[in-house]
Amino acid sequence: MSLIAFGVNHKTAPVDVRERIAFGPDRVHNALKELLDDGGAREAAIVSTCNRTEIYTHAECVTDELVEWLATFHQMSPEALAPYVYAHTDESAIRHLMRVACGLDSMVLGEPQILGQIKDAFTLAQDANALGPILGRLFQNTFAVAKQVRTDTQIGASPVSVAFAAVSLARQIFGSLEEKTALLIGAGETIELCARHLQSAGL
Repeated sequence: MSLIAFGVNHKTAPVDVRERIAFGPDRVHNALKELLDDGGAREAAIVSTCNRTEIYTHAECVTDELVEWLATFHQMSPEALAPYVYAHTDESAIRHLMRVACGLDSMVLGEPQILGQIKDAFTLAQDANALGPILGRLFQNTFAVAKQVRTDTQIGASPVSVAFAAVSLARQIFGSLEEKTALLIGAGETIELCARHLQSAGL
């Protein structure tokens, strides 16, 4: 049995690939059930955001089989998905999850939203009875480490999200936004944060 973390993110895959394999909250339960029933996983959790889709498993199968499952679930060919996928096992998987939770692997270094998104993934996996002692302990330890990192370092001193960075860039380009209009495309958390920051900027 191995601990496996695999997926795609903003560094490895273009937007169209990330969109194709994203999991909405309504699909996570069925995906976890399928992973446990047919995908060879003993435990599983899915982290899916606009910038990454990652699956954490305690499984007997090899990574190639899990990538094939992910591609098939989203009606892609494994050959089309494989070039964009990264995978970590055992200690490397633990380090990877902790880096992600601390915001060290984010598009904007230290952004705080990712920890909440991982906690949401943990809750969804709990609700689907997809967690056992291995992943349960891993996620709990990860939350503790992320909290300690934000307490003991300056990474969270000036919380910046992708949304805040986008609005800041718009202000640098256009100056005051009070006379401007904006079109927001999407319906996720990042777009909602963008709307709030734009409103605060006088748009």
